[in-house]
Amino acid sequence: MLPRRVASSLFSGLFLCSFVAIGLPGSAAAQSHPGASTAPETHITPEQAQQLFKSVDDLLHFASSTTGLPILSPVKRSLSSRAQVEKYLLDKLNDDKDAKRMQQSEVVLKKFGLLDRDFHLRPFLLELLREQIAGYYDPKTKTVYILNWVDPETQKPVLVHELTHALQDQRVHLDTWSDQTPFDVSHTVAQDNEHLARDEMNTARGAVTEGQAMAVFVNYALRPSGRTLLTDPEIVQKMEDQMSSTADSPVLARAPLLLSQSLIFPYQDGLGFTQDLWMDKGRNAAFAGALDHPPSSTWEIINPRYYEQHRQPPVLLMPDIHPLLDTRYNPIDIGQIGQLDLRILATLYGGPAAARSLTPAWDGGIYWAGQLRSATTPAQQSQTGSLALLYLSAWTTPSAARTFATLYARELALKYDNVRPIPQTDSDDRVYSTSEGDVLIRTRDHYVFTAESFDLDTARKLADLLVDAQGTGALETAHLHVPDRDLSSSWIRFFASCGLMKAALPH
Repeated sequence: MLPRRVASSLFSGLFLCSFVAIGLPGSAAAQSHPGASTAPETHITPEQAQQLFKSVDDLLHFASSTTGLPILSPVKRSLSSRAQVEKYLLDKLNDDKDAKRMQQSEVVLKKFGLLDRDFHLRPFLLELLREQIAGYYDPKTKTVYILNWVDPETQKPVLVHELTHALQDQRVHLDTWSDQTPFDVSHTVAQDNEHLARDEMNTARGAVTEGQAMAVFVNYALRPSGRTLLTDPEIVQKMEDQMSSTADSPVLARAPLLLSQSLIFPYQDGLGFTQDLWMDKGRNAAFAGALDHPPSSTWEIINPRYYEQHRQPPVLLMPDIHPLLDTRYNPIDIGQIGQLDLRILATLYGGPAAARSLTPAWDGGIYWAGQLRSATTPAQQSQTGSLALLYLSAWTTPSAARTFATLYARELALKYDNVRPIPQTDSDDRVYSTSEGDVLIRTRDHYVFTAESFDLDTARKLADLLVDAQGTGALETAHLHVPDRDLSSSWIRFFASCGLMKAALPH
């Protein structure tokens, strides 16, 4: 997926976690907003904490009876203060592998236009987590954490969500199951295609675990009314509408689209995926089956019937570009532009209508980014001008390809200064000069190839290589490997590993 690695600055100060009062449409739930009152913070009493500790076993049994996942061992529980939650999140930011990937890829995201050039990711990410964390289970310690400043009854639906993760962990060991990405940058064509073939796996697996946990959350919250996710399937649409609202999440409201969509995707689309499997194939397929035989792409999450039909996700082939590029560029990122990434790009470039039109027409996408070997200092390496970027997208129809090429060309003026079209004799090519070098956009049949900041001779050779390579081995590659990291995958896995996000909860 699109790079989720982020660049960096230390932060200081107390990292406060906010928590939302939980409710579902039609359920008896509190509607209060965290931070709406200036009253001093209260803490649960030792007696309340003890009762909440005891309730964990009942909640665990509810999660087990809902999912069919057996309880293989007791789940440890611990009372957590704001300071302890702060430390947990700080450790995630400082040590988590996906956070490191995000830090390394910030400049690539800016080159794509997914982040503004002057955006500083790490401090914003800290602020966003401060607003969004609602509760968490840590697979490393096998412990569910109970927040000492939140009313016990308000915590129970969140606990049942997190205890579902404990059951998943007991079945598949979440730490290793959910992290399938090769970390090192690839330097050969074989490594390139291994990366590409594994690129979306983490994202899809994160959607499975969060979707299952959201299904248990919904059934628990609906229990007093006698309704369930299966008897009232329209509840998912109501929840998706609420997840899309940022009325009570001011930080999320000003988040770049990539961040907000990466945060919401596993809950929103994952819940829809789980619901469809449950209704079509039964409980075992939706829970144990999806863990034992997980989807490998956002394409399958967005289109659950493709997963049910065992259809292979499209994975484009990367030819050997190294002889052309290695003398001038250090490779820093490679991955897929999955269907989720395309949905984000199309929304950013053309708005929701363009996303609705183009997302179903997506048929694969790959990118590669390299940095000039002459960029040797951190200051030089943080500048998008030091980067060259190529992106090949495939479409179900030539008209969809032409539409996307037009949207991509329009976006150039928002990414670069001094954008000027250069007339071409080849009708397939559009060429532009920009403040960061030339841009080539080539549309050929079902493909759109873009190259940014390469010299034009190299860009044209790359276009020929990539377009001509398709159909000569891509399907075989897709069958041999399972996808893992696209533009959004590190983001999605990082957010999911931090705990349940407030944006996923009805409000």
